[in-house]
Order: sequence, then structure tokens, then C-alpha cells
Amino acid sequence: MALAFGMCETPGCKTMASLQCPTCLKIGIQGSYFCTQDCFKRSWKTHKVIHQIAKGTGGDKSSNEYNPWPSYHYTGKLRPYKKEPLREVPEHIKRPEYATHPTGMSLSEQAVRGSAQIKVLDDEEIEGMRVACKLGREVLDEAARTCDVGVTTAEIDKAVHEACIERECYPSPLNYYQFPASCCTSVNEVICHGIPDTRPLQDGDICNVDVTVYHNGFHGDLNETFLVGNVKPEVRKLVEVTYECLSKAIDIVRPGEKYREIGNVIQKHAQAHGFSVVRSYCGHGIHRLFHTAPSVPHYAKNKAVGVMKPGHCFTIEPMISQGTWRDEMWPDTWTAVTADGQWSAQFEHTLLVTETGCDILTKRLTNDGKPWFMDRS
Repeated sequence: MALAFGMCETPGCKTMASLQCPTCLKIGIQGSYFCTQDCFKRSWKTHKVIHQIAKGTGGDKSSNEYNPWPSYHYTGKLRPYKKEPLREVPEHIKRPEYATHPTGMSLSEQAVRGSAQIKVLDDEEIEGMRVACKLGREVLDEAARTCDVGVTTAEIDKAVHEACIERECYPSPLNYYQFPASCCTSVNEVICHGIPDTRPLQDGDICNVDVTVYHNGFHGDLNETFLVGNVKPEVRKLVEVTYECLSKAIDIVRPGEKYREIGNVIQKHAQAHGFSVVRSYCGHGIHRLFHTAPSVPHYAKNKAVGVMKPGHCFTIEPMISQGTWRDEMWPDTWTAVTADGQWSAQFEHTLLVTETGCDILTKRLTNDGKPWFMDRS
């Protein structure tokens, strides 16, 4: 029993209690206070029904016996489920160097690590990026059609993988520093880099799907957060404000603008609506390399280096949270979650700086580029 404070749950007992059910603590059920061991024992037959309902998922409505980290303290209600085996890519599809590296390390990225020099793309490279980003958009749109109540994130990953193969693309996340899937699926309190698994999406969830494709030597990177079923108004607001943060940041992209200004724009809008900006993860340069200079922080008063020039190609991908901006990492070393268990949303585009402003290379091809949830509003 752990020390806590609340009203004793035993029927008829209104004593302030300082003992808590150890099973509830283990599976993440809040409350469950008892004033004495005797009260706890008398209530056991009715109280244990709560454990049976939760089925070891900490409040998640779906059954899950998988528990890879018994001693880990989760910040929210989400739990990991079993993963599916690594998906295979046909040999004829061109793949990045890290795809076959035993540790998934990108030697090309490591070679320029620490450099603030931003590559200016030539006409041929720009065309390569346009094609890769267009294909990436098509793949994410396939994921959008899959995302729904009862669908597992592993099924979304399968749809993304198959859509990549159909377009002669390699799914960039696969084996990147040993990431074990073809896309990232980040549900509820997961900020980013969630690993697809066999958990069915629940009514009221939000799910970000982050897609990057590698085609003819270039990466195209984008993501969107999807509303699953009947989402609470305050959660929908989080998602919409996150999209607005991205849109406002894109509006200032032009030659001569400092990269550090992007974070000022994003944080101003997020804070105006009572949300926070995650600081541990940022946008990045992208072209033949998946991640490279410039670094593009999304929070205010950052120290990003560089000024935008025509031919620069990079992502903006703000992660906006309901509560704290601080994050923690699951023991899988990939899944980043909010430190307080509140929910987080994200949107991302790949951008090309032009002579007069920028092109959104991953922009939607219909509906004036608006995300899918705005089409329904």
C-alpha cells in the first residue's frame, strides 16, 4: 500500500484514507483509497471488479496482457501492446544507406553532424524533393483513410508500408537507428516517435501519423494528427491550434528570415490558447539526408543558427501539449510522452525556400491544402 490521501471507498466509511490499492497503482487506476487494511479486505470482492474491467491496461478499454516493463511508471493511461514483425521491402526498391546497416546508423548524417552549414539545393535536387514529397503526401493520405475506431496502429503501419512499395518508395523510418516500423504512430499523450502496435484505437483518441518516404535518393517528410471517433472539444481545440501554429510559422518563411523566429511565432500562438510547446524535438533540414542542418526549434527565444535562403529545404513540425512542455521517454528508447500524461498533437510539412517565399512540398493536393479535419468543420 502506498501513502496517499482521499475518502475511504468502503461503503459507509467516510474516514479520510491514506492507503491505496497496490494493484490499482500498478495498472494505473487513480484513486482507490482505504483507511485501514480491514476496510480494504472487506471491500475486496467488489473492489477487484475494477481490476477485471481494466484488464491490466491502466484504464484502456481494450484487452492487453503484454507488459514489457513491469516497474516502469507511466505518465498517462496509454500502454504498449505487442509489435508486429519487421516489414520487408522488395530488393528492387532503392534504399538509404542505413537500411542495411546493423545499427541503422546513417554514416552520411554522422559525417556532417555538428555542422551548421545549410545545403542549397540545385534544380535537379529540388525536382527530386518535389517528387518525394508528393509521394509522401499520397502515402499519408492512405493512412488517413485507414485511421478509425478499432483499427490498430500496426494496421496503419501496414497501409503506409504497402502504399510506399506501390510508389517505389522505401519507408524512411524503417531501421533508421533501428526504428522497427515504417511510420510513427503517436497516440494521445505520445508526443512523437510512437511505435505502431496491436492496440486498437479507441473512440475519442487522437493519433498522429508521421510518414517519410525515400524515393530516388530523396526523403519527403510530413505528418498529421487525426481525430478518432468522438473527440472531446478541448482535444479538438488542441489539434486545431497545433495546425494553426504550423500555418503561422510557414507564413514567415522567406529569404532573409532567421530560423530562430519560427519558434517565436509558434509559442506565441500556442500560449495564447493555454498550450505549451515541446522543446526536446525540432524541425530539420532534409533532402538526400533524412535529418541535417538547419535545426528548427519550435519554442521562443531559441538559439537556432542560420538565415533562410532560396534552395533551403527543411521541416517545421510543432508538437503542442495541453499541460507541461516537458517530456519523458518510454524504455523502448523511442516513444516520447508528456511528463504529466496530458495529450499532445503535431503537424508537419516539408518546405522549400523560394525567391519570394516558400513552397509547401507536402501540401494537400485538394481542398486548398487544408487538413482533413478542417474539411469537415
